[in-house]
Amino acid sequence: MKLDGIIIVDKPRDWTSHDVVNKMRRFAGTRKVGHLGTLDPSATGVLPLVIGRATRLAQFYTRNDKIYEGVIHFGNSTDSYDADGEPTSPQIAVTLDRATIDAALDRSRGEFAQMPPPVSAKKIGGKPAYELARKQQPVDLKAVTVNVYELEILRLENCDAAVRVHCSAGTYLRSIAHDAGQVLGCGAYLKNLRRLASGDFKIDSARTLEQLAILSESGRMAEALVPAAELLPEFPAEMVDAVTAGQIRNGRDFRVSPFRSHTGTRFVKAVNSEGDLIAIGEARLPHLYHPVLVL
Repeated sequence: MKLDGIIIVDKPRDWTSHDVVNKMRRFAGTRKVGHLGTLDPSATGVLPLVIGRATRLAQFYTRNDKIYEGVIHFGNSTDSYDADGEPTSPQIAVTLDRATIDAALDRSRGEFAQMPPPVSAKKIGGKPAYELARKQQPVDLKAVTVNVYELEILRLENCDAAVRVHCSAGTYLRSIAHDAGQVLGCGAYLKNLRRLASGDFKIDSARTLEQLAILSESGRMAEALVPAAELLPEFPAEMVDAVTAGQIRNGRDFRVSPFRSHTGTRFVKAVNSEGDLIAIGEARLPHLYHPVLVL
């Protein structure tokens, strides 16, 4: 059975996102595997992988919101803004007070311009910033506008503050931790991080690599798959017959039922009678769509 859709992986610590992609290629028996946004090697949690023809749908997932839980350690800072970096200040004893920490985090709420960590995947002249940083070369990063919708302190323990964050794509929790330490003058870094959600994909639906290995060995990988037709639920699904499906595959516009309201909907999903996603159509005229992506 061909796999076309998304499998949600619970990424383990110390694996890069590319490591997980390579493992999934072996599990799924195809080179057509990609991810919807990287996770740092030290982070765990939700890593959605697009598989087969569904890899072409990745372009529609560039703005997925994220939900994280993490721990910020106060008392010193590191060059990578996380626990894997080299210390850039001495460790000092701190006493955490919820009101003080909350005030320090306040500058990282709402919409603001955030400076990415120098050790990051941001490209500078075509090269990831982390490559330049490791070679002691200048890292000239630009601030990026991000939005933190919710930043909640869950608990305080010794020098650590556990937080929950709902934010826009591209937000760095490491920078939030580092900036809070700068505000307080004691330094801080992100001690650990777990992604609980990436857009519609939640940790409750994620499978570990061990679980996926078992499914792969028994030929049951489809059990972990979110089929392509079920993706992008915000796009209405329009059933098309075999003749229309053939025309769509030849790049021809297709009509949708005037009795179904798609007013104001830019995209629809064309689905055949077997429930397979054929294409994504973009509105051209009322009830007339052009296939901008054909699977």
